[in-house]
Amino acid sequence: MNKSQAIIPAKVGIQENELPQGWVMTTLGKITQPIKKVKPADKPQKEIFYLDIGGIDKATNSIVNYKKYLGKDAPSRAQQAIKKGDIAFANVRPYLRNIAIVPNDLNGQVGSTGFCFLRPAQGIDYKYIYYWVLSNTFINDITKYQKGSSYPAVTNKQILERDIPLAPPEQQKRIVAKIEELFSHIDAGIEALKKAKQLLKQYRRSVLKAAVIGELTKEWREANNLSQESWQESTIGEIARVQTGKTPKRSDERYWKHGTIPWLTSAATNDEFTHYAEQFVTQSAVDDGLKLFEPGTLLLAMYGEGKTRGQVTEITFQATCNQACAAIIVDEEKVNRAFVRLRLYENYEETRKAASGGNQPNLNLSKVREISLPLPPLSEQLEIILQAEQKFEAIRRLEKELETQILKAEKNKQSVLASAFSGKIHQ
Repeated sequence: MNKSQAIIPAKVGIQENELPQGWVMTTLGKITQPIKKVKPADKPQKEIFYLDIGGIDKATNSIVNYKKYLGKDAPSRAQQAIKKGDIAFANVRPYLRNIAIVPNDLNGQVGSTGFCFLRPAQGIDYKYIYYWVLSNTFINDITKYQKGSSYPAVTNKQILERDIPLAPPEQQKRIVAKIEELFSHIDAGIEALKKAKQLLKQYRRSVLKAAVIGELTKEWREANNLSQESWQESTIGEIARVQTGKTPKRSDERYWKHGTIPWLTSAATNDEFTHYAEQFVTQSAVDDGLKLFEPGTLLLAMYGEGKTRGQVTEITFQATCNQACAAIIVDEEKVNRAFVRLRLYENYEETRKAASGGNQPNLNLSKVREISLPLPPLSEQLEIILQAEQKFEAIRRLEKELETQILKAEKNKQSVLASAFSGKIHQ
């Protein structure tokens, strides 16, 4: 930093008189270099890599995606010449916490105008700046300057005017080393917690499997002098009516304007129970053939990549649905609805495999009806549901506790940063 650079009053909650000896309060603009703008005429005819704000994973603060273009065909936003070690700070919400260090393989490439790239001046450790802009102290400070309705943003000028408590060069390196040492311990703990969550998911799958093959109630049968020979093989089509809905013509206001009847899509299957709808149709849509389904109907997603296809939810209110859902109306004189749900949860992967088609394989009502259903007597169905729910409740409690611990660990990272930039861990 040039000796002639002025020191400005602190605005970030850290008072200058509280800083260790030798530290100064300055601004990001005073310890970084200007970033060269790339004019369209300057873009090479060869291929270039382009980093956009969506290319950063905010959970890991790493660059996970960038695109290749022939220089002249790059988007108009590709206007900043970037170098390895630059700190990419997205200045548009919801990407405001998309922050990453430009890696070696993007050295000399081009970045979006949606970033403020911070390039350290001589004598400034780039990771020192990186960890500062990751801190809640900085994020809370810069967030106050956001403007705009659809995509609130801050300007590069506002970012560069923000304060940073600056340690001497050698202390910067020690601070960065200490932050990374402590972060590595925290990350190891977080990884262990996440692995524990995965083990709980595996355990849940094993409970579902044990439930539908009779293993869960083996001791119960023995205590009640019952045999698994009383189980029967059935299918969804034999114990339930399977129907679907449709999407009323969007351009016809009679079907949508001032609608009050809940209309569901396969997105509802993300939850075990569906308690509300986001879209509504009119009575005219029902009068023209759209089916209504009663509370307790099971909806199975027939379309969708990702994890959607094969998911199941139970609706708790009268509703209709689109053609991407199979509505399963269980005959409860034959089988307990909750037991059918267990089987559909357990059969999730096999249900997905039954889909057919090209790029977007789908199920159909016939395939849903063909899903097999090992069927114990009603008394054993009730016992299976009871035992499975007890285990699921224990799993939910443990998952909640693990999530709490993960959030606590993430907060510990912010505590480390707060200590680091107040000079408490540089020794």
